[in-house]
Amino acid sequence: MAFSREDNRGGQGQGQSSQNFDNNQGKKVFFRQSKACPLSEKGAPKVDYKDVKLLAKFISERGKMMPRRITSISAKKQRALAKAIKRARNLALLPFVSK
Repeated sequence: MAFSREDNRGGQGQGQSSQNFDNNQGKKVFFRQSKACPLSEKGAPKVDYKDVKLLAKFISERGKMMPRRITSISAKKQRALAKAIKRARNLALLPFVSK
């Protein structure tokens, strides 16, 4: 006995292709407003490896650096922040890993 593809799927093979699967159908469209970089504003603190309080704001509870999409920091400031965090870790001002 030879079965066709529709028989193996319980008759659903051809029925699904007739449905309209549009990219936005059934999904909410969400536009996130871009935030300004908190370290680029006027009067913002300068990124420095000795400023442990500032660096601690951009480190998670586990000791990892937080990503740009969460902190809304510009790419230039994120690179400077990463370098400052790494320097502070090497000088034992910040922990590499927190328990």
